[in-house]
Amino acid sequence: MTDPVASFEEFAYAALPAYGLTSDTRLTLLNVSENGTFLIEDPVQGRSVLRVHRTGYHSREAIISELAWIEALRAEGIVDTPAFMAANNGDLVVAARTPDGRERYVVRFAWVDGAEPTEDRLAQDFEELGAITARLHLHAKSWQRPATFTRFVWDYDTALGPHGHWGRWQDGLGVGPAEIEVLGRCSERMRQRLSAYGKGPDRFGLVHADMRLANLLVNGTKVNVIDFDDSGLSWFMYDLGSSLSFIEHEPYVPELVDAWVRGYRRTTTLDPADEAELPTFIMFRRLLLVAWIGSHAETETAQQMGPEYAITSCRLADEYLTRMG
Repeated sequence: MTDPVASFEEFAYAALPAYGLTSDTRLTLLNVSENGTFLIEDPVQGRSVLRVHRTGYHSREAIISELAWIEALRAEGIVDTPAFMAANNGDLVVAARTPDGRERYVVRFAWVDGAEPTEDRLAQDFEELGAITARLHLHAKSWQRPATFTRFVWDYDTALGPHGHWGRWQDGLGVGPAEIEVLGRCSERMRQRLSAYGKGPDRFGLVHADMRLANLLVNGTKVNVIDFDDSGLSWFMYDLGSSLSFIEHEPYVPELVDAWVRGYRRTTTLDPADEAELPTFIMFRRLLLVAWIGSHAETETAQQMGPEYAITSCRLADEYLTRMG
């Protein structure tokens, strides 16, 4: 199996000349998930962040569309989020090529100081997260997207269907016949409920789609939202499901949901019908992550979750069917 870290790293180094960076530049791996993210430390240009994209995931047009939303959010002061940095020739997206002709897209962002929120104040942080999410939703509902705007759609078919963006949940680690039976009933019930819930403009639009605390950088009273790589068109309430990624089974989740709702309502209204469907979006994300773990088994996160994630998902599916069936 190809080492994903080494693979991302060679493209990161290949991209440096496009930004006027030299062999004096130091690269340090920050994270490998859908992409590889590196800290750049350069004696002249200082610190910045380089994101190396996974092959065949987003098109150049889709990445430019992501950056267009980031630019609008920054220009209108909706949230704090790092600026992106063009290459020396003005390109926002660099095609980094290795000597053997392989190519990956690369984007550079300004460095911002901050750290992921700590677990000792989860409820407080989730209330702030709800308020931030509400501001993003209000902006998305009013923003005139560019004519060339294109991003993934995260609906039932493209997330949990047989050709989902992250693969089939049926191929997840630890998913056997017994798990398929339980999770399959749960998936079908979600499909029915989401079909009834609908995709009206007040419910379905442009979302961050990965609003985890890990994608907030806190520095004193300033909070930066990062990693819009999964942003696309989905149900607005899906953002709450993504906020609970990998912790959906924890006993304190109801407290976090209540805090998120409080923060959201602090900023704008939340329809009771939207709040009532939150358990569906939590389970929707959970099943999508079962698929992600199966298709990204080489990542540290997938290896940490392992087959146990699918097994625990079956308990959550049973609880969901009891509550929402």
